[in-house]
Amino acid sequence: MRQLVPVLNVVGFVIALFSLTLAIPLGISWWTDDGAQIAFVEAMAIGLAVGGLLYLVTRRHRRELQPRDGFLLVSLVWALLPVIAAIPLLIHFDRMGLPLSFTDAYFETMSGLTTTGATVLTGIGELPVSINSWRCTQVWIGGMGILVLAVAVLPLLGVGGSQIYRAETPGPMKDEKLTPRITSTAKGLYAIYMSISILCMLSYKAAGMSWLDAYAHMGSTMGLGGFSTTDSGFIGFASPAIDFVAVVFMTIAGINFATHFYAIRHRSLGTYLRCVQTPIYIGLLVGTSLFVSFWLYIKGIYPDVWQALHYGFFNTISVLTTTGFANVDYAAWPLVLPVIMLFVSSFATSAGSTGGGIKLIRMIILVKQARREMVRILHPRAVNPVRLAGLPVANKVIFSILAFMLIYGGCIILMTFVLLLSGMDGLTAFSAVFASLNNTGPGLGDVGPASHYGHLSALQTWVCTFAMLIGRLELFTVLVLFTPEFWRK
Repeated sequence: MRQLVPVLNVVGFVIALFSLTLAIPLGISWWTDDGAQIAFVEAMAIGLAVGGLLYLVTRRHRRELQPRDGFLLVSLVWALLPVIAAIPLLIHFDRMGLPLSFTDAYFETMSGLTTTGATVLTGIGELPVSINSWRCTQVWIGGMGILVLAVAVLPLLGVGGSQIYRAETPGPMKDEKLTPRITSTAKGLYAIYMSISILCMLSYKAAGMSWLDAYAHMGSTMGLGGFSTTDSGFIGFASPAIDFVAVVFMTIAGINFATHFYAIRHRSLGTYLRCVQTPIYIGLLVGTSLFVSFWLYIKGIYPDVWQALHYGFFNTISVLTTTGFANVDYAAWPLVLPVIMLFVSSFATSAGSTGGGIKLIRMIILVKQARREMVRILHPRAVNPVRLAGLPVANKVIFSILAFMLIYGGCIILMTFVLLLSGMDGLTAFSAVFASLNNTGPGLGDVGPASHYGHLSALQTWVCTFAMLIGRLELFTVLVLFTPEFWRK
């Protein structure tokens, strides 16, 4: 308990801070007069009351956070914020007399904040504009990570932010800093994120979306979350211009934001070429998209080559960046294509981006490590370290990645078996776990791009919810809490 109380103090502050973001959909609700104002007012009041009370009660126990505190704090925040985010949905659906359980509401908001994009809702286009805007705003907030924003102001509370940043930052290279101070790093990343977001929204508007649709889809695009304002999503827009904007900004959001930071600071596009991940990332997107488009064309799915390229590139890049948008039901394509797309999505996005999965940097290191082992077999005495950008990678990083991959595979197998035991068919069970753990959203089978997760049982929904949580926080951050060593002094 002594270890938990100082963490709860910061959790209370973050909950109160997060509750203030409800002002965005509240403003939209007042502007459009969609009848959902009360839901957001009540939710904001509850969030501020809970967060403020928790902060005040634990204030005298504040202290500098230790590294293990960062893991506990991040896990608690990401588990509790969806509760606050779900309150407007629960209040609105209850007022309208519509069925929505806490399990489904929590799944929906966890999906948004973890930028997964899976949904349990139907009739999305009939929801108030502010509710849909809130769903997409959650994706935008979760995209960079609510704690990357909070870490910039935590020093005001006398709480250091570096431990939180390490637990929150995606990828294995967590010790790299863009600036000497962690607060400056967080502010710099968020400035880049907001600037590109504004450009994305303006581009959507110029391509033909309304301002509200442009805002909502900007949030889903930059967060790589895939929520839309209608059930049909991009199918309903039927606009190559809008699809093109989405492809451009999904690609940008899948690049390490530190690389964007350096490129802008040095005013050089060569920064992207010198990045370890970006050229391979672009190559994966283009190469996989060309393969899918070519296969669609030669199989006669789309006899027009430009049509094949259009649908092939949009949906492939959407899945590979773990966004989850769809402008066609790609689950109806030859099964090999969506399977390939889902597989590559597990490692395509860069560490430091808003994408999910195991991150490209881990796959690069694993491939280099495999090659090193083959060289070692032939030349046992050779000194052949794994290198990135000319620098050797420490063995502890390689060992942590190997452990990560073991746990990653074990989680997929274990949770897939749980869904199978619950009565779900094999294709749906595996793809639901795979898509949830990698924060991709749509899977295959009964959770494909033309379907949703609303028909899952409560147990199945909670399994996928947990998969989204540990996937977003990259397994160790959450799973370390279940080890006895974490709770020992």
